[in-house]
Amino acid sequence: MYKLQSYTLRNILVQGAVRYYKRPAIALIGNAPLSYREIGLRAAEFIKRLETLDIGAEEKVVLLSENRPEWVIAYLAITASGRIVVPILTDFHPEQIQNIIKHSEARILVVSEKLKSKIRGSTVPVVISIESILKEPIGTLPDKKLLEELLNKQFPPIDETRIAAILYTSGTTGHSKGVMLTHKNLVWDACATRSIIHLHRTDRLLSILPLAHTYECTIGMIDPIMQGSFITYLDKPPTASTLLPVLKTLQPTIMLTVPLIIEKIYRSSIRPKLEAMKLYRYSWAKPLLHWLAGIQLKKTFGGHMRFFGIGGSALSPDVEQFLIDAKFPYAIGYGLTETAPLLAGCGPYRTKLGSTGPALKGVMLRIASPDPVTGDGEIQAKGENIMFGYYKDPEKTKEVFTDDGWFKTGDLGHFDAQGNLYIRGRLKSLILGPSGENIYPEEIESILNAHEYVAESLVYQDGKELKALVVLKEDIVSRFAGRAQDTLEDIEEIFNNIKKSINSHLPPFSRIHAVELHTEPFEKTPSQKIKRFLYPQHKNKNDTKASQ
Repeated sequence: MYKLQSYTLRNILVQGAVRYYKRPAIALIGNAPLSYREIGLRAAEFIKRLETLDIGAEEKVVLLSENRPEWVIAYLAITASGRIVVPILTDFHPEQIQNIIKHSEARILVVSEKLKSKIRGSTVPVVISIESILKEPIGTLPDKKLLEELLNKQFPPIDETRIAAILYTSGTTGHSKGVMLTHKNLVWDACATRSIIHLHRTDRLLSILPLAHTYECTIGMIDPIMQGSFITYLDKPPTASTLLPVLKTLQPTIMLTVPLIIEKIYRSSIRPKLEAMKLYRYSWAKPLLHWLAGIQLKKTFGGHMRFFGIGGSALSPDVEQFLIDAKFPYAIGYGLTETAPLLAGCGPYRTKLGSTGPALKGVMLRIASPDPVTGDGEIQAKGENIMFGYYKDPEKTKEVFTDDGWFKTGDLGHFDAQGNLYIRGRLKSLILGPSGENIYPEEIESILNAHEYVAESLVYQDGKELKALVVLKEDIVSRFAGRAQDTLEDIEEIFNNIKKSINSHLPPFSRIHAVELHTEPFEKTPSQKIKRFLYPQHKNKNDTKASQ
């Protein structure tokens, strides 16, 4: 790795293009790779286009696209030129996307052809097709010296405290929160991951998580580009039929995933085979059989995997124990969008069952008001990776910082004697989706409560599923008076209607799995907020479950 002149994405782009020059940088699976030199040149051409469109410095540029090389070029070009990128998750509903566009005050949208239908009706005057980035001619390829002069002219130095990106973890009206991350937040955090893993020029990354998520963006894009590594992107969802041939051909050395992926592989392919063996019933034999299964698992992933990062949500203990026994090179990380994202982590073969590992080098973590028995308390953090604040929302920003400047994560946890962090659960109502997406139950409730049948609602997580407790309006309940025999069937029909209607307005990761009837009003605070801690543990005994 080269020595950064400052913690800016401008330096990641310019210094990387010159230092790694003709080395392969990024590619869409099946296509010829783009070199680091071409990333720099394409980024320079893209910024020239923005300048002709009068999109000046510090303007917000929305980036809505599937993972592809053009996404990387657009992101680096926008940020390196002093503009602010607003990446949006492709799974968001069109209403959420429109809310983000409006709230961010973006004047230009960079969108893939496949997703243009999601911005239909937008009043933003300029829309650029992301596919056009690789269609623009770039002329004669310059030598290193000329390339450096060209890029330094197009991308003059910028301050590392400048806002680089605004990331929206949600988008429903009234609850939008745009996390403002500076150049230093992102680049410093990428550098700090070297306390967990050192990437090399010879590393091959297979990128399968959305780049609009800070987990993949910082650790799976910024970090490897800083190290001169090679990244390949899929053009399809990472299903087994898509992944297996790619893993065999690419033989990646690095991957970032969420628990859902490895848990599905274990439970659908590995565990049934193990349980079919008579020897597996004996506890002494399980570690050996796990190790043997691990040999095959490594071959499945191409045979060269040295870092299999898992983050975004908690990994199931049984799956983690298998990975430990299998000697599989998995790593664990913990962080939030607001922390760019990594706060703690542990590299392969240094993990401890159930722990996220120690604090990242340079990050300070503390436990606020720890329980005298368990040691659990709110995890609070300090470091160069902590966000600047929430866009246009100083009140919410103030709420998440202590008086002495520590960021309140909203998570409960404790440290062991060796400094390893163990997370016990959420302190706030925030729910993590299956791929680490932030799900705000209040947003789903606001949609539920707008339904013609619903008086009030409460969304909660049951295992890895989202469920909703619903109090029906009085006129709907009155329909069932004196019709006890048909009540259950009627409620099931109504709740199927509610679930189908609500889910049509939500991205897949935040859709409701089941709706449950709650027969009395929720208990509330003086300010009429539902006392969430009372539910669903203390539901009315007569509550009826429906719409499974």
